[in-house]
Amino acid sequence: MTIGTNIPRQFQSRLNVRRLALLLEIERNETLTAAAEALQYSPSAVSQQLKVLEQEAGLPLVERGGRQIQLTDAGRILARHAEEMIARLLSAEEHVRAVGRLGHGRLRLATFRSAGESLLVDAITYFRGHHPAIQISLVEGEPEQYIAALRRHELDLVLTYDYDWLSLPFNDGVVRDLICTDPFLVAVPRGFWRKSRPMRLADLSTQSWIASTPANAVHRFTERACAQVGFVPRIVMHTDDYHIAQELVARGMGVTFLPEISARNHHRGVEVHPVGDVTLARRIYATYRVGGERVAVVAAIRDVLIALGSER
Repeated sequence: MTIGTNIPRQFQSRLNVRRLALLLEIERNETLTAAAEALQYSPSAVSQQLKVLEQEAGLPLVERGGRQIQLTDAGRILARHAEEMIARLLSAEEHVRAVGRLGHGRLRLATFRSAGESLLVDAITYFRGHHPAIQISLVEGEPEQYIAALRRHELDLVLTYDYDWLSLPFNDGVVRDLICTDPFLVAVPRGFWRKSRPMRLADLSTQSWIASTPANAVHRFTERACAQVGFVPRIVMHTDDYHIAQELVARGMGVTFLPEISARNHHRGVEVHPVGDVTLARRIYATYRVGGERVAVVAAIRDVLIALGSER
């Protein structure tokens, strides 16, 4: 008996998953040569497999213009279906491998810096102590940089956030579980605030401000937060590193917002204050693909993160 000839008709398809993956690489790389390098194929093999895929689909899937190659409308439609199908296959594979005890496997994580140097380091330390056979890898960046890698199954769980008045785009196919709410304080030079009353954000309307860079998805947070109490901040410097921002504050270059998670071990040359005239916070999430809660390692690290977040 030949496998395939007796498969029920409703489960038969002319499309081949490996060739669909090739179509996705062509879309991402925009040249056959680059797609071939990504797949570790020869360019001629990629060209041949693409031709077969077009025959299977019954329509042209790409259009060439010089060295560049673009998908046709049919190619783009098929690529979106391919992306979803491959993600589901990989998810199924993960679920099958997760059956049984949490005694082996890998865990690929990504984080932004301020959560990574406290919350995630604590979680990894606890996790490694209880599951020493699990191989853990970690990359640092910003959510808008690594969320695509999560969707491509290159990562298992990532830390993301949203801010008051600033929400990052929420991708289909991923789930967010709240770890903790992280209030914002204001960092000022030590000795700056000697008044007996609590600080208000409006009290800082004439100060110079240090804010995130335009490359960061939350670079407008400072402007929008100050707008809540009626002033436009005079932003004189930009940095995405809270350590650099604190050093600048300590040297009298300005004031800045600082999340509480980073303020717990703040620079000795600054002091941090809550503000009484507006509530400022961000929320930190454990983010993973739909169905990830059924993958043992993902569920385990998520639970550790949520437990740690509840203690903060």
